[in-house]
Amino acid sequence: MAKNPAFNFYSDNFLSGTMFFTDEQTGKYIRLLCAQHQTGHLEEKHMIFICKGHDDDIWKKFIKDENGLYFNERLDFEINKRNSYSESRSNNKKGKKLKNKIISESHDPHMGIGKGIGKGIGKGIILSSLNIEFETFWNEYDKKVGDKSKLEKKWIALSDKDRESILEYIPLYKLSQPDKKFRKNPSTFLNNKSWNDEIIFSNGGKQQQLSVSDRSGELDGIVSAVFRSKGM
Repeated sequence: MAKNPAFNFYSDNFLSGTMFFTDEQTGKYIRLLCAQHQTGHLEEKHMIFICKGHDDDIWKKFIKDENGLYFNERLDFEINKRNSYSESRSNNKKGKKLKNKIISESHDPHMGIGKGIGKGIGKGIILSSLNIEFETFWNEYDKKVGDKSKLEKKWIALSDKDRESILEYIPLYKLSQPDKKFRKNPSTFLNNKSWNDEIIFSNGGKQQQLSVSDRSGELDGIVSAVFRSKGM
């Protein structure tokens, strides 16, 4: 899938987070965000190149990943959320197009395609397709432990709606539990249908619960408040 050319920008969060930046600092900060969006997490030399040195006010807006690279946590969240949404919509459209496509009218009805994804109807073969591939979940969840082949079977057995719900849930779950070692193992997550669980955010020492039924506007408001409490 082509790189997403944009990310959500919340002007109120940005203004409050850069209230005491000089115009020069604001320009450097924007350049760093754009660089992260275009190239991924940043090396220290790239931070220094854009900032023309080490600027504490700007650098505290970034944290280090496990490889020692710098990234803005809020931007990472928005990029992942947008990519997950775009990919789920794209795969869903592809699945709908393939779902009723007759591969051949010359095959016998009992013949299948692949492992359990072909269905014979009349004299034709109908090809069905997952709306979201397992690899998408595997990479987005980003805790690659357990028997991958068994997990993939569980993924295939889910409904389209469940797979879409999972992809929408993951960025929020990762935000509430940024350290992957404390996240549920993929097998536990799928077996317990954890994407239906409430998410608990820590916001300035207070805890807020977000249910899966909350509207997107309310969800964005809670997420914004969490990041504002972190000064992002």
